[in-house]
Amino acid sequence: MAANAEAIVQIVEHTLATLQIAEAELTVRFSDISEVQALNREYRGKDRPTNVLSFPFADTLPEGVELDVPLLGDIVICVPVVADEAHAQNKSFTQHLTHLVVHGTLHLLGYDHINDDEAEVMEALEIQLLGELGLPNPYVHQHLPDSRSE
Repeated sequence: MAANAEAIVQIVEHTLATLQIAEAELTVRFSDISEVQALNREYRGKDRPTNVLSFPFADTLPEGVELDVPLLGDIVICVPVVADEAHAQNKSFTQHLTHLVVHGTLHLLGYDHINDDEAEVMEALEIQLLGELGLPNPYVHQHLPDSRSE
């Protein structure tokens, strides 16, 4: 699958359809190292770049406020970090990017990997979704230090 806007939409739509979510809106934004590092520092207290950040829209609403529009949130992907990780993991950029789009979308849907049980559920779903897209298990090879996307 090529890494273009249409492919990104297909990856997100496949993820949502598999989870039986009929309607949702989200933004996927591509970023550079300085921007993603600033976001990571401001919102997560980690002063370093990362591959993907997810910002669920529901987290920004005041308590008790609901909207009729199915806004999931924003995914920010740092292209240089993704390229470096793909190279280090002997993956194509497109393969790694696809994984991170799925990963970020799952975060917007409330999945997480803070503890081992959550990580097991999220990773199994990622493996399933990527397999359905014709991609191998991204967790077969050892992780890079701190390589779990956040």
